[in-house]
Amino acid sequence: MTNEFSNAQRAQVLTQALPYIKRYTGKIVVVKYGGNAMIDESLKQQVMEDIVLLWLIGVKIVLVHGGGPEINDLMARLGKKPEFVDGLRVTDKETVDIVQRVLAGKVNKTLVNMLEMKGGRAIGLSGMDGRLIEAKIKDERLGYVGEVTSININPVTDLLEKGYIPVISTIGCDEQGAAYNINGDTAAACIAGALGAERLIMMTDVAGILRDKDDPNSLIAEVTLKEAMGLYDSGIVSGGMIPKVDCCIRAINEGVKNVVIMDGRVPHSILMELLTDEGAGTWIKGE
Repeated sequence: MTNEFSNAQRAQVLTQALPYIKRYTGKIVVVKYGGNAMIDESLKQQVMEDIVLLWLIGVKIVLVHGGGPEINDLMARLGKKPEFVDGLRVTDKETVDIVQRVLAGKVNKTLVNMLEMKGGRAIGLSGMDGRLIEAKIKDERLGYVGEVTSININPVTDLLEKGYIPVISTIGCDEQGAAYNINGDTAAACIAGALGAERLIMMTDVAGILRDKDDPNSLIAEVTLKEAMGLYDSGIVSGGMIPKVDCCIRAINEGVKNVVIMDGRVPHSILMELLTDEGAGTWIKGE
């Protein structure tokens, strides 16, 4: 079998990436990771490769992850049926223990190990470590679902300064030490804002913001913050995309320079977004 690319073509690809490498070296990029990109094993391997490659060229990567399917799986094995209200998981005391066990335990440590096996240096945190994510009850109907009240970012910046990739599971706590299940997109937006990140990448199960939700070719490649807010009134942002865009707007308002919503099911989509002219998904620019 012949190589798909010649050595000259490989060199050209690297040369074209050089301006982007220079732009992001030394800058903080937060990746919110979840959805199908987390379920498919080959995609998971590629996401970890992308993150380690970026880390190796000097990008300060922070990985914030969910783990809904893993939580559902353990709940099913324990005979407990998931319940959702407005897209948020109803989290009683037993469920928050399951969430903590899965996110801060199995999922977090699996991702840390994968990054290490790819050649990176990673350390896992939960939002309870160093009281990174402080929270309060969001809605009594939801139980232990938390609304973020403050971000204590020092544990993350300490790891970045020492050359590690922080891997963060979205469990928060209140002043009394009670654990809360925090929406992953919200947590990522707040953490990215506290870091003043150059970019927040929101990996989802859709291509980005679509003018027609049934037409994947209707992707909106780029919008300003003002234009993004106008998409609500036009009905383009609706349903499950509303909380995603809400989190993007929140991130920019809290200090993130740019946010991208992109399809995590596309192989190496992170590298396409950061290191090519074409990019990936919908880019929401801060003004």
